[in-house]
Amino acid sequence: MIAGGLAIAAISACTTGSVLSLEPAVDVGSQTSAVPKYAGMQRLVPSNPYMTAAYPRMDEPMAPTEQMPASEVECRNELKRLGVVYTDLAPIREGQCGIDYPVKISAIGSIRMQPAATLTCDMAATFAGWARNELVPSARWRYFSGVKTIRQGSSYSCRRIAGEGVLSEHGKGNALDVMSIELGNGKEIDVRKPGLFAFRTRGFLNTVRADGCQYFTTVLGPGYNYDHRNHFHFDIKNRKNGYRACR
Repeated sequence: MIAGGLAIAAISACTTGSVLSLEPAVDVGSQTSAVPKYAGMQRLVPSNPYMTAAYPRMDEPMAPTEQMPASEVECRNELKRLGVVYTDLAPIREGQCGIDYPVKISAIGSIRMQPAATLTCDMAATFAGWARNELVPSARWRYFSGVKTIRQGSSYSCRRIAGEGVLSEHGKGNALDVMSIELGNGKEIDVRKPGLFAFRTRGFLNTVRADGCQYFTTVLGPGYNYDHRNHFHFDIKNRKNGYRACR
């Protein structure tokens, strides 16, 4: 007689991810070399634990990465290497405005974005590279402190330049307005034109503008015109012949 036994066990598990569910720009420029793709992004950082292999887990269905253009998948890998905390959003369609594959970024490493910014992946990657490789070192050199928070006033927003005429880069998700920068030591740096004797702040803001011109095709800020008196406007507008606006 042969004795035997059969045991059957079944285990199932299911996980879901949570989703972390925006002024005018003037285009002027001088000719210079074209801006390199993802300029200044050599520094690699560990993958963010909130990310899946290609983009964050979503509660709402999104097109799988194999349906995204290869450039979009590559860009998201760049975001992860830069330590960007982001969420993929559904395509935005709003008249002539919109973003095919938008992302919403809430942090760049330990730097918080307040509020979270809705951008194209290219703009998000360019901004993150600038923040990590230029903004943070500049803050440490001048203030002996890192950057805690970047306060932005407008990311994606369907509008035209000066309210009429050419569609703003904000309407394409290719622009971001920075209002102030909070340092790790608690100091808040308002980007508005500093006072006469604010030498350190003036030097810091001049560096922000100059370094930004190496990454973005447009940098407009206080001192340029009234509309930009209280913020820095950064965008990656694609111009003919490599024109770049840096004012």
